[in-house]
Amino acid sequence: MSSNMSSNKTRIFIDGQHGTTGLKIHERLKDRADIELLELPMADRKDLAKRIEIARAADIAVLCLPDAAVKELVAGLDGAETCVIDASTAHRVADGWTYGFPELAKDHRQKLLASKRISNPGCYPTGAIALMRPLVDAGILRADATPAVFGVSGYTGGGKELIEVHEKTPNVEAFGLYGVELAHKHVPEMKKYSRLQHAPLFVPSVGHYAQGMLIMVPITRDLVAKKVTAKDVHGVLADYYAGETFVPVRPLADRKWLERDRFLRADRLVDTNSMELAVYGNDAEEQILAVASLDNLGKGASGAAVQVINLKTGVPETTGLAVAA
Repeated sequence: MSSNMSSNKTRIFIDGQHGTTGLKIHERLKDRADIELLELPMADRKDLAKRIEIARAADIAVLCLPDAAVKELVAGLDGAETCVIDASTAHRVADGWTYGFPELAKDHRQKLLASKRISNPGCYPTGAIALMRPLVDAGILRADATPAVFGVSGYTGGGKELIEVHEKTPNVEAFGLYGVELAHKHVPEMKKYSRLQHAPLFVPSVGHYAQGMLIMVPITRDLVAKKVTAKDVHGVLADYYAGETFVPVRPLADRKWLERDRFLRADRLVDTNSMELAVYGNDAEEQILAVASLDNLGKGASGAAVQVINLKTGVPETTGLAVAA
């Protein structure tokens, strides 16, 4: 994409830069010499025609808006050369849009490079798909199975409204399950990009802390195509992500990242674009647990968008992004 740029700098417009994700993307890009951030005056930020005009002038438009507002703006960009990165859920499973998870498959970076319509992944699906897709592709996790996905996120994952509740409400819940109707908006992308035939059973939760998340996928005997061990599952993940800077796979049954040899913190990778994967098991009971750890505002949102921007502009993918030590 960089060869098509009209100047040495990539012009980027972030629509919704004052929201949680938009702010983090802006923060990661604002001091970069290779990028020019285009901004509207405050008075014009709700003017659709002005927003379409500035987005058309940009090389890349990053949309951090509610779904309806995204669809409205994208309609106004029909025929434009602008590359759109949509951080909403409006186009996550839409035809003609490429999922913004570079590590999804070996050829996926080429698909992103060829695409001008990119849907930024959801935070929970990033972890769930990273665990399930390789196992489906390897013939371990049956495509017709219904795996369960459990997770916990910091309250920033809920945006401004939930942040306000957690930071200003006395006696707010320390921990809460939600999505109990089992129809969460993240489920369609988990199903599609994990290559599952049925929706996984997904139960998210929110803890009373700001950032960081854990996603857990139990791999039990009723889900697998053949008898497997934790070592088998670990080997598939390790091979799949070999050489990936942002998706390291921990050693099998690793205890070194546990607090006091027991507790896996959800906030370990805050302000990084890393997502660490791990596998534990009880082979006697044929039970295996696959875990993903990431920052819901990093690899799970703004970091993912910046990684794709880096890919599209030809700079190293790590530019402006922290990697876990």
